[in-house]
Amino acid sequence: MRIYLAGPDVFLPNPLTIAKAKQEICQKYGFVGAFPLDKSLDLTNLSPYEMGIAIYKSNIELMDSCNLIVANMTPFRGPSMDVGTAFEMGYMAAQGKPVFGYTNDGRLYVERVPVDRPGLDAEGMAIEQFDMVDNLMLEGAIFNSSGAVIRQSVNSELYYTDLTVFEAVVQIAAERLLS
Repeated sequence: MRIYLAGPDVFLPNPLTIAKAKQEICQKYGFVGAFPLDKSLDLTNLSPYEMGIAIYKSNIELMDSCNLIVANMTPFRGPSMDVGTAFEMGYMAAQGKPVFGYTNDGRLYVERVPVDRPGLDAEGMAIEQFDMVDNLMLEGAIFNSSGAVIRQSVNSELYYTDLTVFEAVVQIAAERLLS
């Protein structure tokens, strides 16, 4: 079975290092890990917009070739997870594929959003308070697909690179899908 390895890992200074480590963990549990940067793309002579569309199409093709997704839901550029990863979770859920997630931030979403008044952010908007790691639609996709989400705080210096929680969720996926 192939796992689509979603997350903001592609933005790390050395994304292929983390990709290789994740793929080795996947292999240890009987999976093949597919990382968004696995497919080489020729982006020469393309405008930035055209590059973005080419990457989108490549990632869709890669997701279509996978049986499930493991998403890095660690907050990225704010209190919530990477929006591209959120899209990928929804895409896989819409195909009826199992969705698994993990976060290296042990706090719930409501604990990460700055509060101005009880239940409201600085702009007076309601903050979701459902004891979930992120938006209810994301955790709902995990629940509905019989997947799992694990949260655990790690050393802040290893916020995006610690793979302890990733390995734990891959192990759960193996127990549920390969047994």
